[in-house]
Amino acid sequence: MTTDTLASPATADPDALIADMGLRARAAAKRLAVTATAEKAAALNAAARWLRAKANTILEANARDMEAGKAAGLTSAMLDRLRLDENRLGAIADAVEAVAALPDPVGAIIDRAKRPNGMELERVRVPLGVVGIIYESRPNVTADAAALGLMSGNAVILRGGSEAVHSNGAIHAAFVGGLTEAGLPAEAVQIIPTQDRAAVGALLRAQGHIDIIIPRGGKGLVARVQDEARVPVLAHLDGICHLYIDGSADPDKAVALAVNAKMRRTGICGATETILIDRSYGAPQAIVDALIAAGCEVRGDSAITALSPHVTPASAVDWDSEYLDAIVSIAAVDGIEGALAHIDAHSSRHTDAIVTEDEAAARRFLGEVDSAIVMHNASTQFADGGEFGLGAEIGIATGRLHARGPVALEGLTTYKWLVHGTGQVRP
Repeated sequence: MTTDTLASPATADPDALIADMGLRARAAAKRLAVTATAEKAAALNAAARWLRAKANTILEANARDMEAGKAAGLTSAMLDRLRLDENRLGAIADAVEAVAALPDPVGAIIDRAKRPNGMELERVRVPLGVVGIIYESRPNVTADAAALGLMSGNAVILRGGSEAVHSNGAIHAAFVGGLTEAGLPAEAVQIIPTQDRAAVGALLRAQGHIDIIIPRGGKGLVARVQDEARVPVLAHLDGICHLYIDGSADPDKAVALAVNAKMRRTGICGATETILIDRSYGAPQAIVDALIAAGCEVRGDSAITALSPHVTPASAVDWDSEYLDAIVSIAAVDGIEGALAHIDAHSSRHTDAIVTEDEAAARRFLGEVDSAIVMHNASTQFADGGEFGLGAEIGIATGRLHARGPVALEGLTTYKWLVHGTGQVRP
């Protein structure tokens, strides 16, 4: 499929299209479930080579998407997510190779036990099966999802956003070129050949063909998936991340972490959106001034607006906003109690961090904040599967079931019980 053949006669019936793709994915998944680790790794390394070899084609496709995005009025954050260059494309290929080098979770024994009657039990990791992935803006997700799906023994069906349609098509074509060169089925990684929204609905209704849906994108997309899906969903809705500056925080660390957590890349889900500062902390103005100097709009409560004429008053909506832009809300709180209360009321359970030199405060924060990722003296921008040593990631999960935090290879597996007997019968 080229980037210009993104529709086909089959798309007249989206349910039939998804059913056909699902059947082919199921057959590929059965093959992948028993494919040796070395064979999967070789296919991923081949895919990485193809991504590099097709760099000009992929970057030309991305330039078309960027031009269309600017004409359509995409925000600066959306355009940043969409943009590819030689370095970013090289990083995408590197991430595929990193996944190839990771331990294969399939077949790993989680635990084993021997019963009094002599039966031996094992819990062993197995693939989920067929994974549907719906995503927006970021063309790197095409390669990340394909690599993680393949290494964990799953077939994937991809549906990227219309804003990245040419980029996604070019990356997918290169990736599949590597797979087929290595002898694995092209149906292991499929991309829905239409931007018709009805195809998304068909994917969400595809019980029996799809085992799990993973949405990666804005709040509207994730909300729709969670509302309409008839298959299990693994997702996060918002990335309202907090950085709490404790009274004992080192001032240099506090400034550096606040600026990095907010401003390194404002459009990612791990960007800090709210900073909480203990009223007893001695240098709050330095934090505010550093953020403003870095080009960040600061919205604050009355204590923070008093520090600078450049701070605008925060509204009630600000404390529940994922800006994904160079905007931050800052509030003064009464110690760790105030911070914990604010986070409990406003966090999206994605990533929250404390800056402190008080080990007792750090332990309490890490223990009591109920988020997928909780940090001590580290930037929330590290909320990323690659930074966690997981290779690429397919998304961040903030629910409580199956997987939580960065979802990578292990998060794309389930388990089954293996029972070894010697003829035991149940009395």
